[in-house]
Amino acid sequence: MSDEGSKPGNPRSFSMPSRVLSRESWKIFQIMAEFVEGFERLACISPSVSIFGSARTSPDHPYYRLAEDIARRLSDAGFAVVSGGGPGIMEAANKGAFNGKSPSVGLNIVLPHEEVANRYQDISLVFRHFFARKVSFVKYASAYVVLPGGFGTLDELAEILTLVQTGKSRRIPIILVHPEFWAGLIGWFQGKLVPEKVIDEADLDLFVMLERPEDVVDAIFRYYEYRGFEPSEEEAEIQLNL
Repeated sequence: MSDEGSKPGNPRSFSMPSRVLSRESWKIFQIMAEFVEGFERLACISPSVSIFGSARTSPDHPYYRLAEDIARRLSDAGFAVVSGGGPGIMEAANKGAFNGKSPSVGLNIVLPHEEVANRYQDISLVFRHFFARKVSFVKYASAYVVLPGGFGTLDELAEILTLVQTGKSRRIPIILVHPEFWAGLIGWFQGKLVPEKVIDEADLDLFVMLERPEDVVDAIFRYYEYRGFEPSEEEAEIQLNL
């Protein structure tokens, strides 16, 4: 019988080169620095709304104008608007907020082949790590507004739905804009995920679908009408553990 320690894949038979270990250790400090800067610069923007959507949407597209209108209304209503800082819907969100009364915030990400920062940012942060950026989107958000987008947008939507569903983030309004775009996905949730019992039917109440910019703003205000934008003690404790 062969010694267990010699089996392929056993941790005792593998040692990481010191140069690799050193590089990975330094990466931890880079990640910590991103978290610290994000927390320090965003702690003062409450209340805020995070807006998501495709980076590929052109300025002459109706989705772009829709995002800009929503962001401007939110900004004038007193919400800082947070986007990914890039082109497309992100630019529209920053532009609308930039022209409004409240701060326009861009959480930019360094990518190999795309993501040029837009010029409509009062507060601009640059991240190298997606997960540090994700936490910054969630931690201070009073609402999520999700416009049509691709994998990145779906990733952010799934992230906030999971955090709220599992109790790792406080309940906030999650608004999907332009129901026609989302109808197929939500139909799949209803027709496949619920019957297969991989989500509860009540999980479908975690979000709403709206079309008009004024309805988006009204929905957020209605949600907070009797509770205020500041998190409760219990919610603040949840956010500390995010």
